[in-house]
Amino acid sequence: MNKSNRSLVSIIPDYLEYLEIEKGLAQLSVKNYDQFLNKFKSWLDANYKDLKPHQLTADIIWKYRLFLSHSEANLKTHIKLKKVTQNFYLIALRGFLSYLIEKDIETLPPDKIKLAKDDLKERVVKFLSLEQLERLLMATDLTTIEGLRDRTILETLFSTGLRIAELVSLNREQFNLKHIKNEDELEITIIGKGSRPRTVYFSRRCLDWIIKYLEKRQDVDMPLFISHQQNKKADQSEHRLTPRSIQRILKKYTIAAGLPVMATPHTLRHTYATDLLNQGVDLRTVQEFLGHKNIMTTQIYTHVTNKRLKDIHKKFHSGQNMKN
Repeated sequence: MNKSNRSLVSIIPDYLEYLEIEKGLAQLSVKNYDQFLNKFKSWLDANYKDLKPHQLTADIIWKYRLFLSHSEANLKTHIKLKKVTQNFYLIALRGFLSYLIEKDIETLPPDKIKLAKDDLKERVVKFLSLEQLERLLMATDLTTIEGLRDRTILETLFSTGLRIAELVSLNREQFNLKHIKNEDELEITIIGKGSRPRTVYFSRRCLDWIIKYLEKRQDVDMPLFISHQQNKKADQSEHRLTPRSIQRILKKYTIAAGLPVMATPHTLRHTYATDLLNQGVDLRTVQEFLGHKNIMTTQIYTHVTNKRLKDIHKKFHSGQNMKN
Protein backbone atom coordinates (compact mmCIF):
# COMPACT_ATOMS: atom_id res chain seq x y z
CA MET A 1 0.00 0.00 0.00
CA ASN A 2 1.29 3.44 -0.96
CA LYS A 3 2.31 5.36 2.15
CA SER A 4 0.61 8.47 0.79
CA ASN A 5 -2.71 6.68 1.13
CA ARG A 6 -1.99 5.47 4.65
CA SER A 7 -2.84 7.36 7.79
CA LEU A 8 -0.18 9.35 9.60
CA VAL A 9 -0.51 7.11 12.64
CA SER A 10 0.14 3.93 10.63
CA ILE A 11 3.43 5.33 9.25
CA ILE A 12 4.96 6.17 12.64
CA PRO A 13 6.31 2.59 13.20
CA ASP A 14 8.08 2.84 9.82
CA TYR A 15 9.71 6.08 10.97
CA LEU A 16 10.94 4.48 14.19
CA GLU A 17 12.50 1.63 12.20
CA TYR A 18 14.13 4.22 9.93
CA LEU A 19 15.64 5.97 12.97
CA GLU A 20 17.10 2.71 14.21
CA ILE A 21 18.31 1.20 10.93
CA GLU A 22 19.15 4.10 8.62
CA LYS A 23 19.95 6.82 11.16
CA GLY A 24 21.65 4.42 13.56
CA LEU A 25 20.06 5.93 16.68
CA ALA A 26 20.51 4.12 19.98
CA GLN A 27 17.59 2.12 21.34
CA LEU A 28 17.04 4.68 24.09
CA SER A 29 16.79 7.51 21.55
CA VAL A 30 14.31 5.56 19.43
CA LYS A 31 12.30 4.83 22.56
CA ASN A 32 12.19 8.54 23.35
CA TYR A 33 10.93 9.37 19.85
CA ASP A 34 8.31 6.67 20.23
CA GLN A 35 7.18 8.19 23.53
CA PHE A 36 6.97 11.73 22.16
CA LEU A 37 5.13 10.67 19.00
CA ASN A 38 2.74 8.46 20.95
CA LYS A 39 1.09 11.58 22.42
CA PHE A 40 0.52 12.91 18.88
CA LYS A 41 -0.78 9.50 17.83
CA SER A 42 -3.27 9.36 20.70
CA TRP A 43 -4.41 12.90 20.02
CA LEU A 44 -4.95 12.16 16.32
CA ASP A 45 -6.91 9.00 17.13
CA ALA A 46 -9.20 11.04 19.35
CA ASN A 47 -9.65 14.02 17.03
CA TYR A 48 -8.59 13.24 13.45
CA LYS A 49 -8.75 9.48 13.09
CA ASP A 50 -7.20 8.10 9.88
CA LEU A 51 -5.81 11.52 8.92
CA LYS A 52 -3.64 11.21 5.80
CA PRO A 53 -0.24 12.97 5.51
CA HIS A 54 -1.48 15.42 2.86
CA GLN A 55 -4.44 16.37 5.09
CA LEU A 56 -2.25 17.69 7.89
CA THR A 57 -2.58 21.48 8.09
CA ALA A 58 -1.13 24.34 10.10
CA ASP A 59 -4.50 24.69 11.84
CA ILE A 60 -4.37 21.09 13.03
CA ILE A 61 -0.84 21.64 14.36
CA TRP A 62 -2.03 24.75 16.16
CA LYS A 63 -4.76 22.73 17.89
CA TYR A 64 -2.18 20.09 18.85
CA ARG A 65 0.03 22.80 20.34
CA LEU A 66 -2.94 24.02 22.39
CA PHE A 67 -3.47 20.46 23.56
CA LEU A 68 0.19 20.23 24.66
CA SER A 69 -0.07 23.58 26.41
CA HIS A 70 -3.05 22.35 28.43
CA SER A 71 -1.63 18.88 29.09
CA GLU A 72 -0.63 17.93 32.61
CA ALA A 73 2.83 16.59 33.37
CA ASN A 74 1.60 15.26 36.69
CA LEU A 75 -2.00 14.15 37.09
CA LYS A 76 -1.79 14.31 40.89
CA THR A 77 -0.45 17.85 41.17
CA HIS A 78 -2.06 19.10 37.92
CA ILE A 79 1.21 20.76 36.93
CA LYS A 80 1.21 21.67 33.22
CA LEU A 81 3.88 20.53 30.76
CA LYS A 82 6.81 22.93 30.75
CA LYS A 83 7.37 24.70 27.46
CA VAL A 84 10.75 23.05 27.08
CA THR A 85 8.99 19.65 27.40
CA GLN A 86 6.31 20.70 24.90
CA ASN A 87 9.14 21.41 22.47
CA PHE A 88 10.44 17.84 22.76
CA TYR A 89 7.07 16.62 21.42
CA LEU A 90 7.13 19.20 18.63
CA ILE A 91 10.73 18.42 17.64
CA ALA A 92 9.88 14.72 17.39
CA LEU A 93 6.94 15.62 15.14
CA ARG A 94 9.20 17.80 12.98
CA GLY A 95 11.51 14.84 12.51
CA PHE A 96 8.60 12.64 11.48
CA LEU A 97 7.44 15.15 8.87
CA SER A 98 11.01 15.46 7.54
CA TYR A 99 11.02 11.69 7.09
CA LEU A 100 7.75 11.84 5.13
CA ILE A 101 9.15 14.49 2.80
CA GLU A 102 12.35 12.48 2.33
CA LYS A 103 10.14 9.59 1.22
CA ASP A 104 8.32 11.88 -1.25
CA ILE A 105 5.10 11.82 0.75
CA GLU A 106 3.12 15.05 0.52
CA THR A 107 2.59 16.62 3.94
CA LEU A 108 2.97 19.83 5.93
CA PRO A 109 6.55 21.23 5.78
CA PRO A 110 8.37 20.70 9.11
CA ASP A 111 9.27 24.39 9.39
CA LYS A 112 5.56 25.16 9.77
CA ILE A 113 5.80 23.74 13.29
CA LYS A 114 6.94 26.59 15.50
CA LEU A 115 8.48 25.80 18.87
CA ALA A 116 7.19 27.31 22.08
CA LYS A 117 9.32 30.07 23.55
CA ASP A 118 10.93 28.93 26.79
CA ASP A 119 10.12 30.76 29.97
CA LEU A 120 13.22 32.50 31.31
CA LYS A 121 13.03 30.54 34.54
CA GLU A 122 13.12 27.28 32.57
CA ARG A 123 16.43 28.25 30.97
CA VAL A 124 18.22 28.81 34.26
CA VAL A 125 21.14 26.42 34.54
CA LYS A 126 21.78 24.85 37.93
CA PHE A 127 25.46 24.78 38.81
CA LEU A 128 27.60 24.82 41.93
CA SER A 129 29.98 27.53 43.06
CA LEU A 130 33.51 26.31 43.69
CA GLU A 131 32.87 26.65 47.44
CA GLN A 132 29.77 24.44 47.15
CA LEU A 133 31.69 21.96 45.00
CA GLU A 134 34.40 21.77 47.66
CA ARG A 135 31.79 21.01 50.32
CA LEU A 136 30.36 18.25 48.13
CA LEU A 137 33.79 16.68 47.62
CA MET A 138 34.65 16.86 51.31
CA ALA A 139 31.43 15.06 52.27
CA THR A 140 32.88 11.73 51.08
CA ASP A 141 34.36 9.27 53.62
CA LEU A 142 37.81 8.35 52.33
CA THR A 143 38.31 5.63 54.93
CA THR A 144 36.08 3.26 52.95
CA ILE A 145 36.45 1.92 49.41
CA GLU A 146 32.94 3.18 48.61
CA GLY A 147 33.81 6.68 49.82
CA LEU A 148 37.03 6.70 47.80
CA ARG A 149 35.09 5.54 44.75
CA ASP A 150 32.48 8.25 45.25
CA ARG A 151 35.11 10.97 45.61
CA THR A 152 36.70 9.73 42.38
CA ILE A 153 33.31 9.83 40.64
CA LEU A 154 32.72 13.44 41.74
CA GLU A 155 36.23 14.48 40.69
CA THR A 156 35.79 12.77 37.32
CA LEU A 157 32.45 14.44 36.61
CA PHE A 158 33.85 17.88 37.38
CA SER A 159 37.14 17.29 35.55
CA THR A 160 35.60 15.98 32.33
CA GLY A 161 31.99 17.17 32.03
CA LEU A 162 30.98 13.62 31.13
CA ARG A 163 27.33 12.73 30.78
CA ILE A 164 26.14 10.12 33.25
CA ALA A 165 25.86 7.39 30.58
CA GLU A 166 29.39 8.18 29.42
CA LEU A 167 30.71 8.00 32.98
CA VAL A 168 29.28 4.57 33.76
CA SER A 169 30.62 3.22 30.45
CA LEU A 170 34.26 3.89 31.39
CA ASN A 171 36.47 0.80 31.73
CA ARG A 172 39.67 0.14 33.68
CA GLU A 173 41.62 -0.72 30.55
CA GLN A 174 41.36 2.94 29.53
CA PHE A 175 43.43 3.91 32.57
CA ASN A 176 46.74 2.06 32.58
CA LEU A 177 48.16 2.78 36.05
CA LYS A 178 51.80 2.73 34.95
CA HIS A 179 51.03 5.17 32.18
CA ILE A 180 48.79 7.65 33.97
CA LYS A 181 51.18 7.97 36.93
CA ASN A 182 53.66 9.68 34.62
CA GLU A 183 51.27 11.90 32.66
CA ASP A 184 50.19 15.47 33.40
CA GLU A 185 46.79 14.64 31.93
CA LEU A 186 45.05 11.93 29.96
CA GLU A 187 42.90 12.13 26.88
CA ILE A 188 40.68 9.29 25.75
CA THR A 189 38.14 8.92 22.96
CA ILE A 190 34.61 8.00 23.94
CA ILE A 191 31.44 7.39 21.96
CA GLY A 192 29.04 10.02 23.22
CA LYS A 193 25.44 11.00 22.60
CA GLY A 194 24.20 10.24 19.11
CA SER A 195 27.05 7.71 18.67
CA ARG A 196 29.45 10.60 18.02
CA PRO A 197 33.10 10.11 19.06
CA ARG A 198 34.79 12.87 21.04
CA THR A 199 37.96 13.41 23.04
CA VAL A 200 37.66 13.74 26.82
CA TYR A 201 40.44 15.18 28.96
CA PHE A 202 41.27 14.07 32.51
CA SER A 203 43.22 16.52 34.67
CA ARG A 204 46.22 15.53 36.78
CA ARG A 205 44.11 16.04 39.89
CA CYS A 206 41.44 13.68 38.58
CA LEU A 207 44.01 11.06 37.57
CA ASP A 208 45.47 11.11 41.08
CA TRP A 209 42.07 10.14 42.49
CA ILE A 210 41.59 7.42 39.87
CA ILE A 211 45.00 6.01 40.81
CA LYS A 212 44.13 6.02 44.54
CA TYR A 213 40.87 4.24 43.85
CA LEU A 214 42.27 1.61 41.48
CA GLU A 215 45.16 0.82 43.82
CA LYS A 216 42.62 -0.01 46.54
CA ARG A 217 40.65 -2.33 44.28
CA GLN A 218 41.09 -6.03 44.95
CA ASP A 219 38.97 -7.24 42.06
CA VAL A 220 39.56 -7.81 38.34
CA ASP A 221 36.24 -6.36 37.15
CA MET A 222 36.29 -4.50 33.85
CA PRO A 223 34.22 -1.36 34.71
CA LEU A 224 36.02 1.65 36.18
CA PHE A 225 33.24 2.28 38.70
CA ILE A 226 31.63 -0.72 40.35
CA SER A 227 29.42 -1.68 43.25
CA HIS A 228 31.55 -2.97 46.13
CA GLN A 229 28.68 -4.94 47.64
CA GLN A 230 28.93 -7.58 44.99
CA ASN A 231 27.26 -10.87 44.33
CA LYS A 232 30.28 -13.08 43.69
CA LYS A 233 28.23 -15.32 41.41
CA ALA A 234 27.24 -12.42 39.20
CA ASP A 235 28.92 -11.63 35.91
CA GLN A 236 31.58 -8.92 36.13
CA SER A 237 29.59 -6.59 33.91
CA GLU A 238 26.73 -6.72 36.43
CA HIS A 239 28.95 -5.02 39.02
CA ARG A 240 29.09 -1.84 36.93
CA LEU A 241 27.37 1.10 38.59
CA THR A 242 24.18 2.16 36.86
CA PRO A 243 23.11 5.75 36.09
CA ARG A 244 20.51 5.41 38.84
CA SER A 245 23.25 4.45 41.32
CA ILE A 246 25.27 7.53 40.38
CA GLN A 247 22.21 9.73 40.89
CA ARG A 248 21.68 8.25 44.36
CA ILE A 249 25.32 8.89 45.22
CA LEU A 250 25.03 12.56 44.24
CA LYS A 251 21.82 12.95 46.23
CA LYS A 252 23.44 11.41 49.30
CA TYR A 253 26.38 13.83 49.31
CA THR A 254 24.25 16.84 48.42
CA ILE A 255 22.25 16.26 51.58
CA ALA A 256 25.39 15.52 53.63
CA ALA A 257 27.04 18.74 52.42
CA GLY A 258 23.92 20.78 53.15
CA LEU A 259 23.85 22.31 49.68
CA PRO A 260 20.93 24.59 48.70
CA VAL A 261 20.88 22.99 45.22
CA MET A 262 20.16 19.28 44.72
CA ALA A 263 23.23 18.27 42.74
CA THR A 264 22.89 15.74 39.94
CA PRO A 265 25.50 14.42 37.50
CA HIS A 266 24.26 17.04 35.05
CA THR A 267 24.71 19.75 37.70
CA LEU A 268 28.41 18.88 37.76
CA ARG A 269 28.48 18.95 33.96
CA HIS A 270 27.00 22.47 34.14
CA THR A 271 29.54 23.38 36.83
CA TYR A 272 32.35 22.13 34.57
CA ALA A 273 31.15 24.27 31.65
CA THR A 274 30.54 27.31 33.85
CA ASP A 275 34.04 27.10 35.31
CA LEU A 276 35.60 26.91 31.83
CA LEU A 277 33.70 29.99 30.70
CA ASN A 278 34.64 31.87 33.87
CA GLN A 279 38.28 31.11 33.07
CA GLY A 280 37.86 32.81 29.70
CA VAL A 281 37.31 29.79 27.43
CA ASP A 282 35.15 30.70 24.42
CA LEU A 283 31.73 29.17 23.83
CA ARG A 284 32.78 27.24 20.70
CA THR A 285 35.54 25.45 22.62
CA VAL A 286 33.16 24.62 25.46
CA GLN A 287 30.82 23.20 22.83
CA GLU A 288 33.59 20.82 21.74
CA PHE A 289 34.39 19.83 25.32
CA LEU A 290 30.74 19.05 26.06
CA GLY A 291 30.15 17.21 22.79
CA HIS A 292 27.23 19.42 21.77
CA LYS A 293 26.32 18.95 18.13
CA ASN A 294 24.75 22.41 17.92
CA ILE A 295 26.13 25.64 19.42
CA MET A 296 22.54 26.57 20.33
CA THR A 297 22.64 23.86 23.00
CA THR A 298 25.76 25.40 24.53
CA GLN A 299 24.14 28.83 24.62
CA ILE A 300 22.25 27.87 27.78
CA TYR A 301 25.41 29.13 29.48
CA THR A 302 24.74 32.75 28.53
CA HIS A 303 24.39 33.46 32.27
CA VAL A 304 28.19 33.26 32.33
CA THR A 305 29.07 34.88 29.02
CA ASN A 306 26.64 37.75 29.55
CA LYS A 307 28.10 38.55 32.97
CA ARG A 308 31.66 38.43 31.61
CA LEU A 309 30.76 40.75 28.74
CA LYS A 310 29.16 43.14 31.22
CA ASP A 311 32.27 43.13 33.41
CA ILE A 312 34.56 43.68 30.40
CA HIS A 313 32.40 46.54 29.15
CA LYS A 314 32.41 48.16 32.57
CA LYS A 315 36.19 47.82 32.88
CA PHE A 316 37.25 48.92 29.40
CA HIS A 317 34.41 51.08 28.08
CA SER A 318 32.91 52.93 31.01
CA GLY A 319 34.05 56.35 29.81
CA GLN A 320 35.96 56.95 33.05
CA ASN A 321 39.07 58.03 31.15
CA MET A 322 37.26 60.80 29.28
CA LYS A 323 38.07 64.32 30.47
CA ASN A 324 34.55 65.65 30.00
